[in-house]
Amino acid sequence: MASASPYLDFKNAKCKDCFKCLRECPVKAIRYENHQAKIIEQRCILCGRCTLVCPQNAKQVHSETESVLALLASGRKVVASLAPSFVSAFDTQDFEVMRAALLSLGFADVEETAVGAKAVTEEYGRLLATGEFKNFITSACPAVNRMIRIYYPEALKYLAPVASPMVAHARMIKKRDPDAAIVFIGPCIAKKREAAESGIIDGVLTFEELNAVFERKNIVLREIERERADSDGSLRARYYPIPRGIIKSFDSLPEGYEYVAVDGVERCAEALKEIDDLSGLFLELNCCEHACIGGPCSLPAAKGGYIKSNENVRKYAAKGDAPLAEKGDMPDLTEKHPRVILDDFVPSEKDIRAVLAKTGKNSPEDELNCGACGYSTCREKAIAVLNGYADIEMCLPYMRSRAESMSNEIIQNTPNGIVLMADDFKILDINARAMKLLGITEHDVKGMYAFECFDAEEFIAAATKGRNVSKKRVFVARTKKYIELSVVLLQEHKVLFGVMKDITESVEYDEKLNAVKMKTLATTDEVIKKQMRVAQEIASLLGETTAETKVALSKLKETLAPRDDEEN
Repeated sequence: MASASPYLDFKNAKCKDCFKCLRECPVKAIRYENHQAKIIEQRCILCGRCTLVCPQNAKQVHSETESVLALLASGRKVVASLAPSFVSAFDTQDFEVMRAALLSLGFADVEETAVGAKAVTEEYGRLLATGEFKNFITSACPAVNRMIRIYYPEALKYLAPVASPMVAHARMIKKRDPDAAIVFIGPCIAKKREAAESGIIDGVLTFEELNAVFERKNIVLREIERERADSDGSLRARYYPIPRGIIKSFDSLPEGYEYVAVDGVERCAEALKEIDDLSGLFLELNCCEHACIGGPCSLPAAKGGYIKSNENVRKYAAKGDAPLAEKGDMPDLTEKHPRVILDDFVPSEKDIRAVLAKTGKNSPEDELNCGACGYSTCREKAIAVLNGYADIEMCLPYMRSRAESMSNEIIQNTPNGIVLMADDFKILDINARAMKLLGITEHDVKGMYAFECFDAEEFIAAATKGRNVSKKRVFVARTKKYIELSVVLLQEHKVLFGVMKDITESVEYDEKLNAVKMKTLATTDEVIKKQMRVAQEIASLLGETTAETKVALSKLKETLAPRDDEEN
C-alpha cells in the first residue's frame, strides 16, 4: 500500500466519502481506505486542488510553523526568501513592510525570491540561445516538474535543466553565507517537497501559515506601513507570480520561439500530451490557475479577485530594478529532473474484466464511464481497485442499482403491505400486498395522491401531528379486511412509511370466539335461572312441610304433656 503524504492529508472526521477530491485530482493521487480519502504520496504532485474543492474543508496541509519558530528561537542566522506574490495576499505593496514584519519575528534578513527568478531567467536566455531545444518548458513550477517526471516522461527532454527560483535563490544565499538557515515563504504546497528534496532549504511557510503567525504575534502590516515611506527598487522577475510573468521577465525575448503561457493543471496536461507534435514553443507552465497568485495556500484574493491581484503584482514589478548578486557569487543553477517511475501493479485484461464484472459490467456497453467515482473511465477505476486505491463499492450507479434492486425485492416479497409516500401524500412506492389489502386495482399508482386510492386518514394524522401513528385495528371497507397499521414519519427524508399487517383471520377468529363465549354465557345464565327456580320451589315445599310438621309436633306435645289435676 502506498504511503501517506508528509505534506498533505485529510481530516477523517470531516471526510464524507463524496469523491469530489478524487474527481478533481488531475493525477488520481487519492485512495480510499475505510471510506476515508488518503493522499498517495508517490503519485501526488501537490497541486493542492483537493484542498480547494473539498466541500467539508477536510484539507490538512502539514504545517511547519512550529519548526520554523523553533529555528528562529535557536539563535541561528535565518534568512527568509519571500515570494513576490505576497503583494496579492497581504495588505501591503511594500517589500520593506514585509521585511520589517519578518525581522520582528526573528529573521536575520529577508530577501525577495525574485532575485533567484532573475538569475533563472538569464539562464533560460542562455539555453535558448543555443538553439538546441525543439521546445522549451520552464522549470519554475515544482508541481508541473513532478507531473512531467511521473506522467509525461516524453516531455523531460524539453524541461529546462534549471533550478526553480526558490532553489536558485537559496543557492545564492548559501554561496554568500554557508551557515545561514533558509526559510521560503510563498503560496505553494509543492514547495514543501521541493525544499525538502533540495537539501539546502530548512523550512517553508505558506502565506496562510505566515498570516496565522502575524495574528498570533499581533503584527499588523498597516501599522508598520504608516511608520515608513514607500521604497523603490524592484525586479522584472517580480512578474513571475502572474500568467506570462516569466515571459515578461526577459529584457528581450530570444528569437526562434513562440512564447506561450499556460496556467491550470488540465491545460498544462493538454500541452504536455501533444508536446512531441509541437515545435518552436517556449511554454511557461503554471499548475495553478492564475499562476502563483492562485496558489492553494495563498490568502483570499483582494476585492476585485484575481484581476486585482494581477494588477498588484504588475504595479509592484514595474517599480524598477534592483541590482543582481555579483557574477562571481553566482552558484551553479543546473537542476536535473530524473524520471519518477511508479510501482503500480499493471493488471492483465483478465484481471480488469473480473473487477468490472463484479459491478455488473460484462461488456463495453455496460461501462457508463460516468466519472461519479472520480475516475474518468470504468477501466481506470478497475485498475485502481487492483492497485488498492479504490473500492468496488465506489461505483455509484452500480451501488444505486444494487440498493434499489435489494430494496425492491424486500418490499415486494415481504408478507406485509408496504406503502411509501412523500410529505405531500404522493405515493412513491407500494407493494402488491398493500394494493391487495387496500383494494387498489390501478396498475400503477406511483405519483398519485394517496387519498385518491385509499383512506389515508392515519397518514394525514402522522404528518399533521408530526409523530408516528399506530392503529391495532383498522377496517378497510373496500376489501372487508382488517389491518394493523403503523405509520412512521421519516422527517429527515420528508417521507411517510406505512406498514400494514393483515389481521382479518385473527379478528374473525376473535369474533367467533366472542360469539361462542356470549352463547355460553347466555346458556349459563339460563341454567342458573332454572336452578334458582328449582331451589325456590324446593325451598317453598320445604317451607310448607316444616310448618305442617311444627303444627303436628305441637299438638303431640300438648297431648303428651301432663295435666295439673293429674299432678295433684
